[in-house]
Amino acid sequence: MHNAISSPLVSYYDYIIIGGGTAGCPLAATLSQNATVLLLERGGSPYGNPKITNLSNFGATLSDVSPNSPAQPFMSEDGVVNARARVLGGGSCINAGFYSRASSSYVRNMGWDESLVRESYEWVEKLVAFEPPVKEWQSAVKSGLEEAGILPDNGFTYDHIGGTKVGGTIFDKDGHRHTAADLLEYANPSALTVLLHATVHKIMFRIKEGKRPMAHGLIYRDESGVKHRAYLNKGVGNEMIISAGALGSPQLLMLSGVGPAAQLKAHNITVVLDQPMVGERMSDNPMNAVFVPSPVPVEVSLIEVVGITPFGSYIEAASGDNFAAGYDGNYGTFSSKMQKSESLNFQGGFLLEKILGPVSTGYLELRTRNPNHNPKVTFNYFKDSRDLERCVRGMSTIKQVTESQSFSKFKVAGTTFEELLNMTANSRLNRLPKHKNTTTSLHQFCKDTVMTIWHYHGGCQVGSVVNGDYRVLGVDALRIVDGSTFNFSPGTNPQATVMMLGRYMGVKMLSERLSSEVVM
Repeated sequence: MHNAISSPLVSYYDYIIIGGGTAGCPLAATLSQNATVLLLERGGSPYGNPKITNLSNFGATLSDVSPNSPAQPFMSEDGVVNARARVLGGGSCINAGFYSRASSSYVRNMGWDESLVRESYEWVEKLVAFEPPVKEWQSAVKSGLEEAGILPDNGFTYDHIGGTKVGGTIFDKDGHRHTAADLLEYANPSALTVLLHATVHKIMFRIKEGKRPMAHGLIYRDESGVKHRAYLNKGVGNEMIISAGALGSPQLLMLSGVGPAAQLKAHNITVVLDQPMVGERMSDNPMNAVFVPSPVPVEVSLIEVVGITPFGSYIEAASGDNFAAGYDGNYGTFSSKMQKSESLNFQGGFLLEKILGPVSTGYLELRTRNPNHNPKVTFNYFKDSRDLERCVRGMSTIKQVTESQSFSKFKVAGTTFEELLNMTANSRLNRLPKHKNTTTSLHQFCKDTVMTIWHYHGGCQVGSVVNGDYRVLGVDALRIVDGSTFNFSPGTNPQATVMMLGRYMGVKMLSERLSSEVVM
């Protein structure tokens, strides 16, 4: 790893990857086995940063709003506070660590090679996935889910199976986080160049009359603002890959002239290809939660157990005050815990539900031509009534868990579910208006207290912006490999599948490269 300041002003590689995140790192490691690779990351290194490394500092990472924070905050036009990664390793450096594969039906629907998918998951898991400890509070949640009828008990597994299970985690037994950046250990160091604090401003296309635009280079700036250029080597199979995430990938396509022509012209961007679907069908899986105060101390835990319901809601839980440090009550998923100052004797945890899909979609637009600025994004949470019904059923299941015998030790005796809803609804979870019937109507509660679980996706989806091989439609030598290509979020939590996809596509691309060399 090198700071981009030290990089040459002009350089050449077989593959150039934009975004050293959850997909970009495994992709770069794989491609480096048989080609020269440049991996450009706009953020810094996760190593040596205890806010990233230690499970107990989970909240401190998200509450860091400094210019070089690994978590760049943004707010959707819906009024929901969110964050995007700005660090080598991407979202795997700032998330709650849960590791669970996509369902077999998801894999089949994507048209992926099931054998290679399995091998790619295993390749990831050798370095970054572990079995969590599952102590008393999480065990009570698990048993409560089973009492609520979320059966069978599937024990510990990475697989997506209906019922209740213990999933994997990227935190080891000592509570230390392992991220997608660790997958660079697989790389051929002599063929891979990783540059940090390298912000890509534009992909350059070679345009000849009668031919499709061809990506051949890009412009990036280091942290001092100096402009650098990186180009593809001449040769068959050399390509650029955008892995900048669900916000960054459509944003960069637009900044490079590929997107809705009217929007590009409004920002004085030269149109390379009028592609109206770039930035469309953005989705964020809505998450709703209740905080349950405990009369007894609870362990510090993030997501370890999940209830995979038959009606499209996933029930998860986290406990302890590990996400308290630095929070101002305004950081989405776990902000309902409130500041410690609001409860000097804080102890307890969250029961949360996330819906699958979702069906509701929105869109992304440019705010400015500066790639460091967040684009404008609208997710349209619960616009489709099917999403709302899933939330209501999920919250009803959480009610059953809180009222179960298994969980009774960790709920203050006599506390009603309506009181728990009221405690959450009265916290500053988002910027949406509140309604008087929030705690008497689960439909209203879902809409008023919606938060993110950071599983947003879309904007460059398969079938509309990229094809089944993740090549950008209408141009050559450019692919997109990350969550922006998903039509629906995979499994209960997407990071396992995003890392898998980086490895999977790296193997496929090297195979294509070998075939083209043989033909030549």
